[in-house]
Amino acid sequence: MLQLSLDAEHGLPLVDQIVTALRGRIDDRVLRAGMRLPPIRQLAETHQVSRFTVVEAYDRLVALGYLQSRRGSGFYVASRPTPTVTEKGAAQVERAIDAAWLMREISQEGPDRVLAGAGCLPGDWLDEEGMLRNLRLLTRRPDSRLANYGTPQGYAPLRNQLQVKLGEFGINVQPSQIVLTHGATQALDLVARYFLRAGDCVLVDDPGYWNLFANLRLYGIRLIGVPRTQDGPDPVAMEALLSQHKPKLFFTQSVLHNPTSFNLASANAFRVLQLAEKYNLMIVEDDICSDFYPGSTTRLAALDQLQRVIYVGSFAKTVSGNLRVGFLACSPDLAQALADVKIMSFISSSEFSERLVYLMLTEGHYRKHIERMQARLAESTLSTLRLLERIGLGVEAEPKGGMFVWAQVPGLQDSAALARRAVREGIVLAPGNVFRPQMQPSPWLRFNVVYTNDKRLERFFGKALETS
Repeated sequence: MLQLSLDAEHGLPLVDQIVTALRGRIDDRVLRAGMRLPPIRQLAETHQVSRFTVVEAYDRLVALGYLQSRRGSGFYVASRPTPTVTEKGAAQVERAIDAAWLMREISQEGPDRVLAGAGCLPGDWLDEEGMLRNLRLLTRRPDSRLANYGTPQGYAPLRNQLQVKLGEFGINVQPSQIVLTHGATQALDLVARYFLRAGDCVLVDDPGYWNLFANLRLYGIRLIGVPRTQDGPDPVAMEALLSQHKPKLFFTQSVLHNPTSFNLASANAFRVLQLAEKYNLMIVEDDICSDFYPGSTTRLAALDQLQRVIYVGSFAKTVSGNLRVGFLACSPDLAQALADVKIMSFISSSEFSERLVYLMLTEGHYRKHIERMQARLAESTLSTLRLLERIGLGVEAEPKGGMFVWAQVPGLQDSAALARRAVREGIVLAPGNVFRPQMQPSPWLRFNVVYTNDKRLERFFGKALETS
């Protein structure tokens, strides 16, 4: 059954919501050429809208070339040419903007807003005093190079330090295999620019990192979701998808997965790497929350030693989101190729920021800072779990670290409408649909444990669940 996320109270008319949703399904090849859409009456009854609304939506899609109308038979998905690199259709742009509403809401800070869906820590949790201290030190040094471009691969002493850091994870890497980037987002973007073209297909976690999904859609990439379990990607489903779609890349998170906070199990990791070898697949392992995990755990890059895995990290979560220092590590030849892509598309990253992060890592306070954050997050997680139990939300498994708890709203098929209702009351939630490849309906919500101690959150759910 075709399920669409529609909201009569949304500012976008229902006709436009249906058109946008179906265009997205067709662009991502979830609905394929020749497939028959539900009859008008059936779709109207399923989603409790008028038949005239569905008729108008179908007619618009016919006019746009997405559907064909066959007299006496119904509406079918039309055959469409694969988009070229220069033809980034409006659908990709519109859908990426739709997914970005959460970031826009979170960015609007204020004392009257409850940012329960935030994706990062508040500034007062980070070592701002240490940053200011090292900033003063750095600006007094004669070799600060404030007016210069950075080098293609990034500040060499920081890459040397990352060699040590990754070695602690069991990843044996040379500094020449590391490319510094403007945050993890740029690292992921460099990989997409190098490997992918519009119309290509990739595997992603379902649920997974919504900002990555939005960025890939802007490039016209087809997203195929691999169901995510407590132990990691479902290997049976993954092999079926590999056989059917022949994707070029698999984007995944092994440690403190966003949004679930689950970790990859060893047996699952070995199976994923076996499938990568069998189907000639490259894996992009996004590990930006690595320092939040209080202990050792399984990473694909450590098992594979960067043969088929590109490892991505960042200091945005633990040092500063404003400095935007990230990195990628991969095989030597690929590192050089990605550094070339970086030069052509961005020239360089900020060496000043990289020098500042290097000082933060090497002055001796970073480990203690991380330990304090881990302890505070553990305490906040327990408090959040107690809150969720009181308001009646279900948790599949308690997280073992990090800043997120993934909770299910009972009795709902889609939490998006609940999130829009919350925004009107100054509460920003992260609904499960934004973490799905095609923004399919989801009853789940991602909570940031740092922001759940506001009494307004409990009052809101008390009222909302009574009337749902």
